[in-house]
Amino acid sequence: MGGAHGVCYGMNGDNLPPASEVVQLYKSNNIGAMRIYSPDKAALAALRGSGIAVIIDVGDSGAVGNLARNPSAAADWVRDNVQAYWPDVIIRYIAVGNELGPGDMGLILPAMQNVQNALASAGLSNAIRVSTAVKMDVFADTFPPSRGVFRPDLQQFMAPIARFLADAMAPLLVNVYPYFAYRDNPRDISLGYATFQPGTTVRDDGNGLTYTNLFSAMVDAAYAALEKAGAPGVRVVVSESGWPSAGGFAASVENARNHNQGVNDNVKNGTPKRPGQLETYVFAMFNENRKPGDETERHFGLFNPDKTPVYPITFPN
Repeated sequence: MGGAHGVCYGMNGDNLPPASEVVQLYKSNNIGAMRIYSPDKAALAALRGSGIAVIIDVGDSGAVGNLARNPSAAADWVRDNVQAYWPDVIIRYIAVGNELGPGDMGLILPAMQNVQNALASAGLSNAIRVSTAVKMDVFADTFPPSRGVFRPDLQQFMAPIARFLADAMAPLLVNVYPYFAYRDNPRDISLGYATFQPGTTVRDDGNGLTYTNLFSAMVDAAYAALEKAGAPGVRVVVSESGWPSAGGFAASVENARNHNQGVNDNVKNGTPKRPGQLETYVFAMFNENRKPGDETERHFGLFNPDKTPVYPITFPN
């Protein structure tokens, strides 16, 4: 089955290769897992028999709302996007919402429950886990990591979600971006600490642990928040982490390569609080020229649309 090193397959770009070639690019680069942001039929068809594990997002807040309000829509979704491909496609997680804002967060739990029930009816609830992907801004007080807690205004949503995940033995998907933390606070965060370079150690007196990179500290802040929400057994899966290679502050090929190679190399060690393997998904496979927002948003790719690497990076076995 697919490994702990994943890459997010965004499709918001022109002249991207067909899905069949993308799957081959994953395989030739030893990338064992993929995240797709909607149940894209071409991608799912190309994944048949590939051995690559996949996270499938249900789609935008509208899709989440439909699943939340309508159990039959969840049953249809599972039939069309899971049962139609399983077990030829190794579906590892279903992500119900990606970085939904406070106004939509009330939809997440009922949608997750409906999808979970649909999976159970299909006999797949032990094989496929249901989760949601959150930004780091759902946490407050993340430095030092032991102080991590869910934001007070989001506690009403996140604590029940955490308990659902605990009961379902599912992980919390967290999008972890040292780049944005560094960009927003370069005075207090060193570039080396944010890009896995040696030379910085930060001791957390709250848990007695020492941190040598910001990525691990951010993940452990999420673990601390889960503990405080009564869900200490819930695993964190890093569903996105990346660094732009161009387009703005600290966005360079060298920084992007250092960060993303550091993420890959860190998988086998886990974090100081949770040693052992950590499942991570680098964002993203390709530079996506149609992405909105800052110019950096269009330069997170490991590869150009013509499949040439933006910089060399390796994915360990």
